[in-house]
Amino acid sequence: MYDLMNAPFSAGDRSRIVGWNASRQVIDTQDVYRLVILALPGFSQLGLSSFVDPPRLANSISGRSSFEWTIASPDGQPVECASGFILSVDSNFAGTGQCIQSGKGPSMVIVCAGEWVQKQMSTSLTKILRLCKRHGVPIAALGTATWLLAESGLLDDTACTIHWDKRAALSEKFGSLEVTDRLFVRDPYFVTCAGEFASFDLVMELISERLGRDIALAVCRHTTAGHWRPASDRQWTVNAGETGICKALADVIRIMEEHIEDPLPLRYIAKCVGRSQRQIERLFQRSIASSPMRFYLHLRLSRAKRLIEQTELPVVEIAIACGFASASHFSKCFRQTFGANPSACRS
Repeated sequence: MYDLMNAPFSAGDRSRIVGWNASRQVIDTQDVYRLVILALPGFSQLGLSSFVDPPRLANSISGRSSFEWTIASPDGQPVECASGFILSVDSNFAGTGQCIQSGKGPSMVIVCAGEWVQKQMSTSLTKILRLCKRHGVPIAALGTATWLLAESGLLDDTACTIHWDKRAALSEKFGSLEVTDRLFVRDPYFVTCAGEFASFDLVMELISERLGRDIALAVCRHTTAGHWRPASDRQWTVNAGETGICKALADVIRIMEEHIEDPLPLRYIAKCVGRSQRQIERLFQRSIASSPMRFYLHLRLSRAKRLIEQTELPVVEIAIACGFASASHFSKCFRQTFGANPSACRS
């Protein structure tokens, strides 16, 4: 991790990225933090609103315009989100790139993408992302947009996160990345976020650092959120306390999720949680009406189905990535579960 205050940037560059230094509680609130949002067709309205509304409230509560934002689309035309709503924009990607190149760039660029992010990389977007890197403008990728940063070659071996639905595909496609299950991951140059409600957690941390914890808590009260989650929280897990789920069962499922490619025998899993195999079997039957290994198999097949739908990896590679010793056994299990062969599912 770089030391932001001693990094080789100009004073202007340093003022843009110091807001993401977690060791600094509040920075100069007189500076306006300017955001440019790059909205791609099919983006998540929930993820974008969760990121933009808290700064709007922070401005209102603090009585000053500490945050400003503009929205750009690929061609400067209104862009449709996944829910079908049309978003008005201020400029196009080319104009944003020109601003960055002239040294009049924003404090941060936010990339918002959608479900079909694998097909959304373009020359104009690549140019903006590389200009940001060259001029020291941080980039935040919300939801699936982490894929675009990886495809542009900017992430390299950086730790990152992405919405859980794309995590397996990103890991397989870009093997050098350290893809985590965290809500968001911050780096001096890049911020990757799981999107959706995690966008709220990310921007609340920025508000707290720039305007102070009191303003951030006031924003939380206004949104009835109560609090925001730390970056280290996992995107999703089975929590003890959910109806019918005890802590031991939640721990077993977590271990299964973490060992898809190298499935563990039940006796080893039981030992990890301090229970007997028979106890684990009873817990699954009572709470989920399934045997542990059948549930484990379904987890692996669900991961495989996402990889088939979201990547172009050969079926045999997907089978291996999901813990199957042979493509024929994988195809048989897949067909029994989903009613179709893997190749038919892809087509």
